Amino acid sequence: MASEGVTEPRGYRPLLPMVVSYIASGGSLVLGSAAQLVTFAILARWLGVHEFSVFVAITALANIAVHLCGLGAMECLVRRVARDRAMYPQMLGHNIILTTASGVALLLLGVVALPFFFTLSADPVKNFAAIALMLITNILLVRIIVLTEQIFIAHSDFASANKVVVGFAVARTVAAALACIAFSVSTVESWAVWQFVCHVLVAIACMRAIRGLGKPHYSIVREELPQGLYFSIPFILRALRQNADLLVLSLVTTAEIVSSYSVARRILESSYLSVDALNRLIYPGSARATAAGLHHAFQRVRRVLAAATLISLAAAVTVFALAPVLPHLFGKDYVSLVGFARSLCWAVVPLAAWSVAAEALGASGYHAARATVIGLGSIAGAGLAAWASWYAPPAGTFVSFYVIEVAMVIATWSVFLHFVRRDREQAALTFEAGRA
Repeated sequence: MASEGVTEPRGYRPLLPMVVSYIASGGSLVLGSAAQLVTFAILARWLGVHEFSVFVAITALANIAVHLCGLGAMECLVRRVARDRAMYPQMLGHNIILTTASGVALLLLGVVALPFFFTLSADPVKNFAAIALMLITNILLVRIIVLTEQIFIAHSDFASANKVVVGFAVARTVAAALACIAFSVSTVESWAVWQFVCHVLVAIACMRAIRGLGKPHYSIVREELPQGLYFSIPFILRALRQNADLLVLSLVTTAEIVSSYSVARRILESSYLSVDALNRLIYPGSARATAAGLHHAFQRVRRVLAAATLISLAAAVTVFALAPVLPHLFGKDYVSLVGFARSLCWAVVPLAAWSVAAEALGASGYHAARATVIGLGSIAGAGLAAWASWYAPPAGTFVSFYVIEVAMVIATWSVFLHFVRRDREQAALTFEAGRA
């Protein structure tokens, strides 16, 4: 107990610098979130229900694959470099090797399999090329851009990290506006080219931005391989869970319900960005605070939970209030969108609550425990979401969503508190042994 009091004073004063940083970057983060939503709205309106549903399906698969790309090496970079800046060249090389190897493997697998399921063009060669561009863009190029953001976070350069996020979001919005509004792009095949060029330009800018931080040292940090897998597997399973309901709904309901639900889900993800921004600010400091045990950051995590709850409630209220505006953005064909958005917006509160505990476990290096609770929750959640969506669509889908998120709150915080108690007990035993 004493050690905890020494390492982390009680009260909210220690959190003030992080609050100031969050407020300072708030405008940029809101701009980035708004830009993402506008991009989605432009594509939904100009591509139409059928083409948009194909775009959503391929993007969903790419979102699963992007978590496999790199095998979780980015988290290892943030954690290790936040504790010791001298590790940056080695961790950067570690990331480049794993991202390249896994990214190429995923790309080859995708270009072989996906043309059998998706037709973006009647010409087989053009269909292959369009799918390849979509995969390169949404797996390899996205990974490069996100890696740049994480590099800046590892160096506690949150201003530059926010510039990457906002710049990326604005670039995609500009590309969508030019393609769809100015050049009347209305197919996924044509949009794939525009999206690819946009991501290439952003990736080049990102690589130039990190040149001054140091050159990579190409080697594999072997002890971080299992940690990276433990970190990435929960995201992969969670991505599978998040798409189980969409898959079943596409089989048992209309295209309008599927499209409206996918838009409502994207709005939920955008509203969570305000909480994710807080987690990004907190993570490097939490990695340092937990180096000697998770119990040293217990009060810190409690304060982060309070802040995340308030932020998520504000985000949910905002979405609920602005929901009637959505048909004007996405188009009159999305008739269920207002009701779906209002039904789903409150899920950001339990999502924020359990993400705080999960981030704390990750920052402290307890990736096996973190992977277990999120992985098992995602597997069970995928089954529940699929069954509920089949049994009572779409009401069952919404009910299952809340049941899953509340269950995750209970599970993650139970695991977090278990390791806090264990680390505190081990510290007490070490202290007593030292006195003896």
